[in-house]
Amino acid sequence: MGPGTNLARVADPQRLKAQLKIAETQAKDIVIGQVASIDTRNGLIPGRVARIDPAVQNGTVTVDVALEGELPRGARPDLSVDGTIELERLADILFVGRPAYGQEQSVISLFRVGPDGVTCEATKVTVGKTSVNTIEVTAGLKAGDQVILSDMSQFDAFDRVKLK
Repeated sequence: MGPGTNLARVADPQRLKAQLKIAETQAKDIVIGQVASIDTRNGLIPGRVARIDPAVQNGTVTVDVALEGELPRGARPDLSVDGTIELERLADILFVGRPAYGQEQSVISLFRVGPDGVTCEATKVTVGKTSVNTIEVTAGLKAGDQVILSDMSQFDAFDRVKLK
């Protein structure tokens, strides 16, 4: 073993924290105290952002989340986890899954599935705030509308497409 190699790690299993790697482009919105949820693949644990590393490494910022809930069985140091940090909570909004393209606060074109379930019509949709998985719809769609979220740019010249 070379100098600086870990020989052992001492950890209190009752006081674990989660370390999340956040893309530096998204880390600007994270502040100490924000609510977080940690998925251990064995259960979800609530937490709060406790520390934000000031350094960027490999395009990511390390965010420490203090765990506030009971640890699920099998929780241990160095366990791989996924986490969600709540930046803002928007109440009573219309949203869809995040499409393959489209920026926050812009107008995009989505194909809306017609009532027959086969015909799709290009529809201009005004979008607001975005998250990793969803995007707010401010105009152009109503609750219950179904849209195609995958990349349909090859059909930009068409107003209608038919599903097989």
